[in-house]
Amino acid sequence: MSKKKQMQYSGIGGQAVLEGIMMKNKEQYAVAVRKPDGEIEIEIEHYMGVLHESKLKNIPFIRGVFQFLDSMILGMRSLNYSASFYEDADAKETVTDKAMRRLFKDRAEQVLSAVVMLFSLALAIGIFMVLPYFITSRFSEYVRSASFMAIIEGVIRIAIFVLYVLGISLMKDIRRLYRYHGAEHKCINCIEKGRPLTVRNVMRSSKQHRRCGTSFLLFVMLVSVVLFFFIRVENPVYRVLIRIALIPVIAGISYEIIRLAGRSNNILVRIISAPGLWLQRLTTKEPDESMVEVAIAAVEAVFDWKNYLYEAFGYEVDDSWLRDEEDEKSKDDV
Repeated sequence: MSKKKQMQYSGIGGQAVLEGIMMKNKEQYAVAVRKPDGEIEIEIEHYMGVLHESKLKNIPFIRGVFQFLDSMILGMRSLNYSASFYEDADAKETVTDKAMRRLFKDRAEQVLSAVVMLFSLALAIGIFMVLPYFITSRFSEYVRSASFMAIIEGVIRIAIFVLYVLGISLMKDIRRLYRYHGAEHKCINCIEKGRPLTVRNVMRSSKQHRRCGTSFLLFVMLVSVVLFFFIRVENPVYRVLIRIALIPVIAGISYEIIRLAGRSNNILVRIISAPGLWLQRLTTKEPDESMVEVAIAAVEAVFDWKNYLYEAFGYEVDDSWLRDEEDEKSKDDV
């Protein structure tokens, strides 16, 4: 190899969906799903983003807000697509379904998805931003220091988030989703470590990645602690409103941190990435080989990993080499 073999940023990212993986590379994304009959179905689409024609998408601390919105929209689309393979054909249409179809006709599903996304966002804001403030306010009679109250609120916010992640990780369906999450990370780590994308190499790769959404959300919690410590108002109503108003600022800062974490490996980056990697022990589980096959299919649909290995690490991978790898894997299985 002509280049040093260390982590190289690839630009691809993904998300686990129901029995599958979504992988995105620039404006193109693919959703690969393991259907009930065992076959892998792949859908390839383009998503330009809410700011695809605006220069704002390149401005630090502003671009992160819209990247977050894009990830929510794309994630909802991908989940809906994967769920379509597992819908109950005999399920009856509900009153809500009929009303939505009458009002919005062919756009009923898109509108319903938008409503669900907005409701989920509002619920998350209420639980992770507003609720910790109200819990902390109960201690105001006993704690006179505003700085200490801010620290208590931050600790409560992080505790609620960790308990939430821990709680849903105990659900059977979520545990399976987390295994696909692990497969997604393993594929990206395999590529960014300079290894050919084979099932054998992916299975040997780490299931933790610095650019994970779990790490991003933890950064959101940590950044909010710092901002709310320094930005204070006396009026209780304004305190709630400022927590909501600062969410775009918090998201923008958190995005820049995780963006840096994905592109650098210095000691400071490793330190600030450590809590997120630890939390990923809850949100990623070891996949089996069939899950890895789905993840590889999603990657290969939108990303030329052979060309990437040549450009980033300086060596070519041909089909005969890949066949030898698969033969070695077959021997190991025997």
